[in-house]
Amino acid sequence: MRGWKRMDEDRAESTVPSCVSLKSDRSKDGLINFRSSDKIERGGHILSNWDQSAPPGESSCSQSGSRSGDAEMKPKQRSDLLEVIEGHKISLKRRCEHVTEGTHEAGSGTLLNTIYTELYITEGQSEEVDTQHEVRQLERTSKKNIQDTPIKCQDIFKVLSEQQRHIRVVLTNGVAGVGKTFSVQKFILDWAEGLENQDISLVLPLSCRELNLIRDEQHSLLSLLHVFHPTLQKIRAEDLTVWKLLFIFDGLDESRFSLDFNKHQVISDVTQVSSVGVLLVNLIQGNLLPSALIWITSRPAAAYQIPPLCVDRITEVRGFTDSQKEEYFRRRFSDEDLSKRIISHIKASRSLHIMCLIPVFCWITAIVLEDMMTRDQRGELPKTLTDLYSHFLRVQIKRKKQKYGGKQRPEELTEADKEILLKLGRLAFEQLEKGNIMFYSEDLERCGLDVSEVSVYSGVCTEIFKRESVIFQTSVYCFVHLSIQEFLAAVYMFHCYTRKDTVVINKFLKYSKPNRFSWFTLLFAKNNQVKSLDDFLRRTLMKSLENGEPPKETIQKVSTNLKEENSDEISPDRSINIFYCLMEMKDQSVHQEIQEFLKSKRKSQRRLSEIHCSALAYLLQMSEEVLDELNLQQYNTSVEGRRRLIPAVRNCRKAVLSLCSLSEISCDSLASALRSNPSHLRVLELSQNQLKDPAVKLLCSGLESLNCKLETLRLSGCSLSEISFDSLASALRSNPSHLRVLELSQNQLKDPAVKLLWDFLQDPLCKLETLRLNHCSLSEISCNSLAWALRSNPSHLRVLDMNYNQLKDPAVNLFCGFLQDPLCKLETLRLSQCSLSEISCDSLASALRSNPSHLKVLDLSQNQLQDPGVKVLCGFLQDPLCKLETLRSVRDDPVLAQV
Repeated sequence: MRGWKRMDEDRAESTVPSCVSLKSDRSKDGLINFRSSDKIERGGHILSNWDQSAPPGESSCSQSGSRSGDAEMKPKQRSDLLEVIEGHKISLKRRCEHVTEGTHEAGSGTLLNTIYTELYITEGQSEEVDTQHEVRQLERTSKKNIQDTPIKCQDIFKVLSEQQRHIRVVLTNGVAGVGKTFSVQKFILDWAEGLENQDISLVLPLSCRELNLIRDEQHSLLSLLHVFHPTLQKIRAEDLTVWKLLFIFDGLDESRFSLDFNKHQVISDVTQVSSVGVLLVNLIQGNLLPSALIWITSRPAAAYQIPPLCVDRITEVRGFTDSQKEEYFRRRFSDEDLSKRIISHIKASRSLHIMCLIPVFCWITAIVLEDMMTRDQRGELPKTLTDLYSHFLRVQIKRKKQKYGGKQRPEELTEADKEILLKLGRLAFEQLEKGNIMFYSEDLERCGLDVSEVSVYSGVCTEIFKRESVIFQTSVYCFVHLSIQEFLAAVYMFHCYTRKDTVVINKFLKYSKPNRFSWFTLLFAKNNQVKSLDDFLRRTLMKSLENGEPPKETIQKVSTNLKEENSDEISPDRSINIFYCLMEMKDQSVHQEIQEFLKSKRKSQRRLSEIHCSALAYLLQMSEEVLDELNLQQYNTSVEGRRRLIPAVRNCRKAVLSLCSLSEISCDSLASALRSNPSHLRVLELSQNQLKDPAVKLLCSGLESLNCKLETLRLSGCSLSEISFDSLASALRSNPSHLRVLELSQNQLKDPAVKLLWDFLQDPLCKLETLRLNHCSLSEISCNSLAWALRSNPSHLRVLDMNYNQLKDPAVNLFCGFLQDPLCKLETLRLSQCSLSEISCDSLASALRSNPSHLKVLDLSQNQLQDPGVKVLCGFLQDPLCKLETLRSVRDDPVLAQV
């Protein structure tokens, strides 16, 4: 079998000389005598569950009933195990001490510790992270977040506060290339060198891309470790049960095995055989080795596979901060002047500066700018991602030609070069369509790529590609970063478009007559299943392979079509991608026009097109200053234009979106804003929008987020159904402590939904101060529910608006029980046109006399009050403690006038 070559080599490595790194004295009989100052013995970290006080040759296991089944552990066996573990550390150190940025040759990279720059890692994550394209996530990450809780990679299993329990399972998220694997590599290296986490007996990395290769095989956990870590061949099942172990599953997003946490075989024995997916599920759930630590890394879009209840801590790798970016370039280049010039250029380009949050992108940028700055520079340095990636391709092609020779000049792009790039582009596009970022030899061959030529095109294939040599010597390929894959896919589709290759276009785009290039944008912007194609938009219209530049007339045509593009099927967030496309095409006209608009003092007189609104939404959203108020009615634009402004809600405190014909797609954007970390929104006015149930459900997914700090929610005249009220009530109960104003006027409230809503009102955490329910056709049952809720939690409400509801005497009587409660601090009570009877007036007057000192405004207009009813209210008005400032009635009543 071709795969056992590396295994045999690793077996050879597992025979570790007794003197290697053990720092011990060996007696004549071969036993190891450890000194108290030795690294191995410090804290008993290697065999953390062995009883160091036991007599020589005995373990705590043998004393307590022999968990392992042996009566005792012989001294020779113990020394062998220590040597095996030390051999495992040496093996892991060899594997992790070198890094290969963009190359694949084992051991040919740079020492990790010489270039490693500390990454910015936070505890917790944004709840919208899996719904946005990764570049958009980076843009938001680039803004300072004072609520972040930083955490060091080495501390992810440590309890950092008194509120936290034991940390067993950690899930680390992060966009592609942001440094998740580097963090894992650094963690392992520090452990193997005895620097960090020495309480862990064994660190056991199992990358998901390698596990893919045996996804159809059956293994026990023990045999799995023997296969992937041959240095541990002598480890037995009983050893695993008494040691403190850490399993690291790196790259869950790359896995091709299924995880079913609901229906699966329960396994508790490390020798029991099953599939890879079942073993992993049982490890995570704690059925198998319940004391073992588990660390899983994943891109956000795949993290949903792990149920939240199974995770003790979520961390997010955010990449480099601004200072860490600069440190990276200073450490990479010994030439201080060169590093300063590169840092200066990156700061001048917003796109490059944001993308340099990603370490891999820093590497790409460094390669390009070093090449351009250390030779005769004629053209301007790249400022867009398109320019950068175009230069990156040329640098790699030039390196290939310098390495393998050739008659043509290194800078020239030959037909052969174009052919290989188009084949790579086809591969990139087809795999994006399938949602794959990992490929195999057969995938390359299907696109006409000769696998044997990979080494010849090392400047292109092995730099743009990373070839992973895994345990069975099976080649696994991936592009060095997702954005490189997207860029090459865009090049391929642009080529198909310019060559009028309708077969390919129709196959991928499913349009019979794509007569406008912007249809590419429409297709991918609507495609929710393949989110990675979003960023593909930014590069779809950019470069052809003809001399590196597309014809000017084609660019102009595309630019014009994009500016005129209008479709209500594209979400407001995704509409911004059209503006991205223009920026990448270096069409600055829209950007400049919006800048002029922002400086204008007569904004309401300036008509904004849809593309202007997308650009404005982007600029407002990315502004360092939080907008006080965003009122869509103040902008002179179409309904579609106002809809495109909605993403700016993420960066404002008050959003007025009344009469905006909000759709389900629009509410999805609002929910994303409410889930943002941090969420700035405090006031949300959605009145007079005919909201359908799916739209309300999406909105409520934002309201129930713990990041949501909304204080005012207005939903007047939104035609909310019983289903919508159910969703709203559930969301408010999930996050009850921030809302202060709730307006539900002009909605037909039904009894079942009202009861659920009142459950929110009586929650002790509810601090609602204003409740408006006018024109809600409240029934007697609904009024009873409301009255009981207010009596259960009476101390916060200050304004109660019940105008235009036909209140019955029993309901009014219940409300009066709330009013006379000593804890009631109500200041405004509106009961206009509520058909109050003499009995109701009597109850109301009695309640107000019992608690007269807080009410400031009383509205009893349009109730046709009779003299007896008015007379009983006079007792309250004459009370010296009465602080009433405003009294409204339908007519000048002589009785009230006397008072």
